[in-house]
Amino acid sequence: MTRVLVVDDQALFRAGLVALLAAAPGVEVVGEACDGGRAVELAASLCPDVILMDIRMPGVSGIAALERIVAAGSSARVLMLTTFDLDEYVYDALRAGACGFVLKEAEPARLLSAIATVAAGDMLFGPTITRRLVESFLRRDVVAPVGLDGLTDREREVLRLVGTGITNAAIATRLTVTEGTVKTHLNRVMTKLRLSSRAQAVVMAYESGLVTPSAV
Repeated sequence: MTRVLVVDDQALFRAGLVALLAAAPGVEVVGEACDGGRAVELAASLCPDVILMDIRMPGVSGIAALERIVAAGSSARVLMLTTFDLDEYVYDALRAGACGFVLKEAEPARLLSAIATVAAGDMLFGPTITRRLVESFLRRDVVAPVGLDGLTDREREVLRLVGTGITNAAIATRLTVTEGTVKTHLNRVMTKLRLSSRAQAVVMAYESGLVTPSAV
């Protein structure tokens, strides 16, 4: 059973999400919040598996709430709700630790699939989101971080593939290794680079130059 916390400032939209998830098999809605501040509180008290959160809300935004939730050490996987008009915030959400993005206009089946994807430990990027991420990246001054030299060749390759947004299973197939081996390499990468989430590994892959916009 996947425990989900729903966060959105629009009461009607939030109610629709709660109703949809409550009727879905394998999903339990453990709480709902109308702003980021309340989301931080409930993330700590309810310990959800997945937090479905609007990227922009009055008061404490979704990104600010995400930063606080990650800083508090929560193990919740945060799936951000976004619209075409707000996609410029995707890069900042990734840096903060978001595990995926889903458009508010997505079909119910797509939303449920997105929740299952991030709950399983994978990241989720739609084609539009990926394009906006690349566009946002191109507008920024990129400086290669220190410490990448400490990675082995295989760890660099795993980081590069993670940066393209594909799953561990797909990486394992690409490298002809087991999925467990991929996870081991990724865990070592995250430890060496002091990363707290797969999302931050994606950002690192971009910022270090392992992944370039032309490769996505």
